[in-house]
Amino acid sequence: MHNKLFAKLESYYKDMVAVRRYLHQHPELSFKEYRTAKFIQDFYEKLGIEVKGNIGGNGVVAKIYGKIPGKTVAIRADFDALPIQDEKNVPYKSTVPGVMHACGHDGHTATLLFLAKTLNELRDELAGNYVFIHQHAEEYAPGGANSMIEDGCLDGVDVIFGTHLWASEPTGKIQYRTGPIMAAADRFEIDIQGQGGHGAQPHKTKDTIVTASQLVLNLQQIVSRKVNPVESAVVTVGSFTAENAFNVIADKAKLVGTVRTFNEEVRSFIEKEMERIIRGTCYLADSQYDFVFERGYPAVVNHAKETEYLIQCAREVPEVNIIEETEPQMGGEDFAYYLEKVPGTFFFTGAKPEGVENPAPHHHPKFDIDEKAMLIAAKTLGTAAIFVHNQE
Repeated sequence: MHNKLFAKLESYYKDMVAVRRYLHQHPELSFKEYRTAKFIQDFYEKLGIEVKGNIGGNGVVAKIYGKIPGKTVAIRADFDALPIQDEKNVPYKSTVPGVMHACGHDGHTATLLFLAKTLNELRDELAGNYVFIHQHAEEYAPGGANSMIEDGCLDGVDVIFGTHLWASEPTGKIQYRTGPIMAAADRFEIDIQGQGGHGAQPHKTKDTIVTASQLVLNLQQIVSRKVNPVESAVVTVGSFTAENAFNVIADKAKLVGTVRTFNEEVRSFIEKEMERIIRGTCYLADSQYDFVFERGYPAVVNHAKETEYLIQCAREVPEVNIIEETEPQMGGEDFAYYLEKVPGTFFFTGAKPEGVENPAPHHHPKFDIDEKAMLIAAKTLGTAAIFVHNQE
């Protein structure tokens, strides 16, 4: 079966690349992926594969049924893009101003479409059922996973697999991790209200720039002095806004940032500690504040049995030459919600562009992937999907 699966996927590689490039040229932002969803649904309908759209929003779910009874395996791919201007000089550059696939979701989609096409052609030899989850809105919380789950995309599913094309790692490498592999991703906003005035008379004001600056420094002490050093955590202020004329002391300032954690207790502790530090800092400055902490995706926590099984499957793929355990990544992923419901694992497939020593990172205007990584991902996911029935 390995040989049949691999041969069919290889025969579709050029088509896979063509679809990926089409999607790269026509990206759509989170929750607005209407044409992309229709493209995916049309692809399945033309193949005569059972498919439903509008799952939890713009999500699409397709299913095929093997001839032999067995488990139901789900594979997930996301398909939303980012609000970034594509700066690559390539024929498949985004045609949509200010929007591009800067995270590989176009590659994820093409991978899953042709894996589904291949498994459909082999269905008379397959055991069990296969669910292909095309998820919208991964990039922007609250994301699309939860709404798709609520709409039934995991009904009857026994196990789920997913991968992320990882441009920072060489093609041919598979990275896995048992337990937490990606962090909980939360967002916060802090609005400080002081009292503005003339820049030459600071004693008559309550300078919010000074207060906010002190707050940025104070917040750094949470991770360095309050969180157990063996735990991982990040508190980042990504935006500091206090616009005024050069000779005016600002009466308002706004801080926006993110918190990343793996441990739920640490996550809750940081939220409470931030409130305490903000309250104290503003009290000393005789200023008011408003603090909003928005919980994003929880940590992605892989299941041990399924992760070990994935390692075995990766060894069967000829193009995979490195299989290694990765350090936990502080990026967030709403694949976490699927793993809270059913056993499974999420892994990284190396996709570093060939001949590029320092590739553009994910979410960069010049981001790109080695498209051969899609074939490796398809073979790895396909192997896992087919032979999961042998695992007890």
